[in-house]
Amino acid sequence: MSEQLHVVLGATGGIGSAVVRALAASGCRVRAVSRTIGRAQLPGVESMAADVATAEGARTACVDAAVVYHCAQPAYTRWAQEFPALNEQVLAGASGAGAKLVFADNLYPYAPAGRPITEQTPQQPDSRKGRLRLALAERLLAAGRAGQLRVTLGRASDYYGPGGLNSVAGAQLFDAVRAGKPVRWPADVDQPHTLHYLDDVALGLVRLGADARADGQAWVLPAAEPLTARQFVSLAAKQAGTASVAQPTGKAMMRLAGLVVAPARELPDIWYQYAEPFTADGRAFQAAFGPLPVTPHATAVAATLAWFNGRGAAPSEVSR
Repeated sequence: MSEQLHVVLGATGGIGSAVVRALAASGCRVRAVSRTIGRAQLPGVESMAADVATAEGARTACVDAAVVYHCAQPAYTRWAQEFPALNEQVLAGASGAGAKLVFADNLYPYAPAGRPITEQTPQQPDSRKGRLRLALAERLLAAGRAGQLRVTLGRASDYYGPGGLNSVAGAQLFDAVRAGKPVRWPADVDQPHTLHYLDDVALGLVRLGADARADGQAWVLPAAEPLTARQFVSLAAKQAGTASVAQPTGKAMMRLAGLVVAPARELPDIWYQYAEPFTADGRAFQAAFGPLPVTPHATAVAATLAWFNGRGAAPSEVSR
């Protein structure tokens, strides 16, 4: 077992819980940090309850860490109000511990491209949330350039997988599929869209944490081939034994849904991600760090359905 301590912040979220599983499976010492300790704990994983949005919580969480995985985030509707301050506390906590910081980022900072997103895609977002995510990323990378700490970012698209609730491909999709109901998808169900499987995201972040060549840069994480929402829902429905199909939802209907489900109000801001092709190209990651096998969608969907079947019904959410 590695003697270095790996600290995962936001350890009960979709990405955080997958990172904890990946680290534990490789024999690392792991501290899983969240506001409340989850019910199911992996053997050998230290669980800690801490609010890392506070200076004391972040400092305590990061003590003795060699690598800190920043997977914590506010509610989707509270990013603008809470994410910058949270980022500062995590940065200070990791820096104070002398740890490397790995940020679980997304693809929002990139400009609408109409072609696969790579590390060279211009970072010129035209959405509020994209500009915020770009500012968060630039703050962390600037701290790295200033010598405050080592830092790297791993970027993924919408995710799905065991533990993945708060995504357009999360609970609201898989609960509808399991019930044989239509899946409401933003904008266009026939545009190719990269969907990252959580276990693949976790392995990519762990690889970035272990390799000094990753430092100082944001990396697009590898994923299985893009699918349209129609194809993805069809695959999930076939495995679930239901007749569920993907149905497009327009902006007006999404805003109406937002009166009941608050995160739905946020989706028109990033409408381009669903109204045109939105795909990711992780070949630079593969070239830099060696092959990182990705899970075929059929295998990943089966594992996700099994997890949701064991969990039962989940609240419908449209956040990430």
